[in-house]
Amino acid sequence: MSILDSSCSSSLSKTLSLLSHIPRPPPPRFSLYTSSHTLSLSTAHQRCTVSLLRSLSRLRTGEISSAEEEDFDEIEDSDGVDDEEIDDENFEIDVEKLEEEAKLVVREFSDSLSRELRIDDETTDQKQTRGRKRRQKSATRNIPDNLLQKVAIVGRPNVGKSALFNRLVGGNKAIVVDEPGVTRDRLYGRSVWGVYEFMVVDTGGVLSIAKSQTDVMEELAITTTIGMEGIPLTTREAAVARMPSMIEKQAIVAVEEASVVLFLVDGQAGLTAADVEIADWLRKHYSYKCVILAVNKCESPRKGFMQASEFWSLGFQPMPISALTGTGTGELLDLVCAGLRKIEDSEDLVDENYVPAIAIVGRPNVGKSSILNALVGEDRTIVSPISGTTRDAIDTEFTGPDGQKFRLIDTAGIRKRASVASSGSTTEALSVNRAFRAVRRSDVVALVIEAMACITEQDWRIAERIEREGKGCLIVVNKWDTIPNKNQETATHYEQDVREKLRNLGWAPIVYATAIAGHSVENIIVAASIVEKERSRRLSTAILNQVVREAVAFKSPPRTRGGKRGRVYYCTQAAIRPPTFVFFINDAKLFPETYRRYMEKQLRTDAGFAGTPIRLLWRSRKRMAKDDRSAARKQEKPASEVKKKLAKAL
Repeated sequence: MSILDSSCSSSLSKTLSLLSHIPRPPPPRFSLYTSSHTLSLSTAHQRCTVSLLRSLSRLRTGEISSAEEEDFDEIEDSDGVDDEEIDDENFEIDVEKLEEEAKLVVREFSDSLSRELRIDDETTDQKQTRGRKRRQKSATRNIPDNLLQKVAIVGRPNVGKSALFNRLVGGNKAIVVDEPGVTRDRLYGRSVWGVYEFMVVDTGGVLSIAKSQTDVMEELAITTTIGMEGIPLTTREAAVARMPSMIEKQAIVAVEEASVVLFLVDGQAGLTAADVEIADWLRKHYSYKCVILAVNKCESPRKGFMQASEFWSLGFQPMPISALTGTGTGELLDLVCAGLRKIEDSEDLVDENYVPAIAIVGRPNVGKSSILNALVGEDRTIVSPISGTTRDAIDTEFTGPDGQKFRLIDTAGIRKRASVASSGSTTEALSVNRAFRAVRRSDVVALVIEAMACITEQDWRIAERIEREGKGCLIVVNKWDTIPNKNQETATHYEQDVREKLRNLGWAPIVYATAIAGHSVENIIVAASIVEKERSRRLSTAILNQVVREAVAFKSPPRTRGGKRGRVYYCTQAAIRPPTFVFFINDAKLFPETYRRYMEKQLRTDAGFAGTPIRLLWRSRKRMAKDDRSAARKQEKPASEVKKKLAKAL
């Protein structure tokens, strides 16, 4: 054997040993393009090996040039394929890492959306109630609402009942404005004091029967013009005449179902004839109940006892408090808990399951309160032709025919922002904020429209808000009996008109009902139950990626002028309520809005999700930084070092 042959054989063995140290890229764990991806990796590795062997042969014969030596230094990029295309094909899929990143993407999107949809007075409420809710959370035992004892707050108008209610439940749940007659319906909220947990009930002002109807209207600030447009004068007068009695009826129901009654009076205004009448009414009809007389607006502890001494004549022991500053509320809660029986832990008190909430929203006077009353089978809220009768967001527990529990939320009518501002009514502005909050804390929203009224721009704006909040939705066409000459095609034509004008809710089911007569109102609960199940549904990753693969195979992302095309590496459902899907792609700019809508349509066609919005988040692949790329190349033994060792070996 010649010296040259022995030298070549030794060089070849050294070369092969060096090639064995070149790491082979690991196969991907999961990808929408698994077969082609693996093939490209193996092909690239084979090309690198063949190129090294050819260069060795040319080095031995001295045929390699200086220009080729520079190319040899970049041997890892000399396989004849575009660098960017190699990066896309060689993108390794780490499922666990992508799943964690998907959750992070959803969290960032939710935070940014909540900041964008922030309600006007939400920031102040969060600061005031954060610590209080934390303390209450540690003491609660998840006792169902129907088993909690109730504490009703009663009194004449404008004595601070809603302010005390907010103080006890922790938060600005009730509207507090310095004008009488703001609260009309019963408003419920949970409160905790020590080991006791109970339900606080806010009521409207109980009026004096000795006053004339004119005085009552002036005291409650009831008008026969605002919100009464298009209503005959006789109907207006009848509705106004019934309003005080309906408010009192709600207060009477609250007192009858309560274990403890908080009789609230105004310490600054002093004793009035209305206070005397209410005290006589409580002693006469509810002497068997625990009645506590609280004198509100006694901010000064020293002057408070002097202000409260005037109310001894009512026959109850007065206690000075201040709902505004919290003075005396601790002692008041001690007295309240003394009148309550302690609920012992037993096997009957099972932890309450998740109860979906259904918010009933819409423009004023479309029949939202009538729908709530028809569902629960009682006059839970006041129904009147006066626009804006409902002011607070009224929560009511309801059990469907199949035993499923729901929390129904009746809301105030939502008018245009410009109309609310021009009216100058602080109460209406706060009522609209409460309605938006009800949408945010609900799971399903029933958007109520009137059958004979045309769909307006305000309906579209409410629908847009529902979709952006990510809530399930069903469209309720109320007062369906007012449509004349109905036939089999009426509902079809009406649905086409609704779909055309509310395109952002094209996925929402439509229910036709007549709340006053009770026709088809049960279909609202059936549809809401289906929507909630779809909203809480989760697809497996295998099924989801199969749907995406089929959608991409049927219609690939469009190519750019430069020849680039979007690629989908991986897809996962990162959240429910609403269903949120994260797509990991090469570049988000390569997926236009039309293709994103196509992908959403394919998901709905193949996977369902009727009645709920779905969110598609597109995550571009982060390119490696230069320092990370250089560090990776050092670990993979660059070809330049291989060339130097080969030269030394020869």
